[in-house]
Amino acid sequence: MNISIVTVGKLKEKYLKQGIEEYIKRMSAYAKIDIIEVPDEKAPETLSDTEMEQIKDKEGERILSRISPDAHVIVLAIQGKQKTSEELAETLDKLATYGKSKVAFVIGGSLGLSKAVMQRSDESLSFSKMTFPHQLMRLILVEQVYRAFRINRGEPYHK
Repeated sequence: MNISIVTVGKLKEKYLKQGIEEYIKRMSAYAKIDIIEVPDEKAPETLSDTEMEQIKDKEGERILSRISPDAHVIVLAIQGKQKTSEELAETLDKLATYGKSKVAFVIGGSLGLSKAVMQRSDESLSFSKMTFPHQLMRLILVEQVYRAFRINRGEPYHK
């Protein structure tokens, strides 16, 4: 399976980079995983609704340009469906079973995702009703994808 995580902005925090690198290394036995960073749009602290939509649209164009046309797209969004680790594992297993070898997870910027990205998505996933920094979500997502592969293989880890 080929998994891409398309995300807005550069990751600067060394401790997050190290964690992500560790899980990517562990996951190499199960799948190929790529982290694709698209530039974020600089924005002042206070924005009108129109300006927020314009920023999300610009970031959305960058995101969409990096998603393979045949990828199954899962966006991370607060309003998405919450799943257990086992349910995420089942989702990935079903995708592999039915020939969807390319999966793209999308993590938006601080303002969220554009309507165009939401429309391109095949499903919307929420890790919590709480808001997390999008940089931290990369680490959480990579760990959960790794956990899903371990669950699907019946390997110990997921308690």
